[in-house]
Amino acid sequence: MPKDTHSIKLALAAFALAIGLNLPLNGQRYNRDRYDDRAGVPEWQVDPEFKQDVFTFARVKYSSSRGGWGHGGRGWGRGGWATDYPDAELNFAFRLQQMTSLKVDPDSVVVELTKDDLFNYPFLYIIEPGRLVFMEEEVVALRNYLLNGGFLMVDDFWGDDEYDNFAYEMSRVFPDREPVELSIDHPIFHMVFDLKEKPQIPSAGHAIQNYRAGYGVVSHQGYGTEEVHYKAIFDDNGRIMCIICHNTDLGDGWEREGEDEWYFREFAEKRAYPMGINIVFYAMTH
Repeated sequence: MPKDTHSIKLALAAFALAIGLNLPLNGQRYNRDRYDDRAGVPEWQVDPEFKQDVFTFARVKYSSSRGGWGHGGRGWGRGGWATDYPDAELNFAFRLQQMTSLKVDPDSVVVELTKDDLFNYPFLYIIEPGRLVFMEEEVVALRNYLLNGGFLMVDDFWGDDEYDNFAYEMSRVFPDREPVELSIDHPIFHMVFDLKEKPQIPSAGHAIQNYRAGYGVVSHQGYGTEEVHYKAIFDDNGRIMCIICHNTDLGDGWEREGEDEWYFREFAEKRAYPMGINIVFYAMTH
């Protein structure tokens, strides 16, 4: 997984000290039917000389899932691996190139763990893993990918049942490695933005409904999801191979930033983007 470490370090040194995102992006994309357009997200050109040295957001399409209704809306037609797709990564890529000097691909990719191009992407994203089931060949492929320098971010699952399912699937990948809770002083919380607490981002609909009902800022999703967790699986050198973002939904903070000005300011700007950018910079520099 080749990286231009020098250019990445330059990007890290040149990060924005304040978020300053100005206006949220177009808020008319949620639940849209077409996924083959940018829906108003600005596009930019990648320098041809750095075409092979840009950050590309790679979402994992996993092949199987257990039945039932998850917090992310499984059973609604979308859900599972495609939740928030493609707007979450379009918005995130735009903000990443806007707020830092990291070279970023304006387009994202969908990858499968068993395909030959997996190792072209040092960063992978899995969403709604509360009911996923890895096929045996996916278990082997993911283990090889992570042990050979790859990084996996897991996002948007809530409660003990969904966590237990994902933990079981990861125990098949690494029978001898347990997820470890990260403390707030871990570098991943301070790579670009110096976070003082672990950010918890609820779904936009849940947050907005509570706020308009007069409950103020409610960041969890109900009973059993009050405490946010950021856990990690480490390699033998102490590098995070997999960060597990549990009882939080960073992807909704990216995808639906334009749906409501209050949600944008309270969750996307303050929490979802800073944490996501910190995770990417950790993945690209360790």
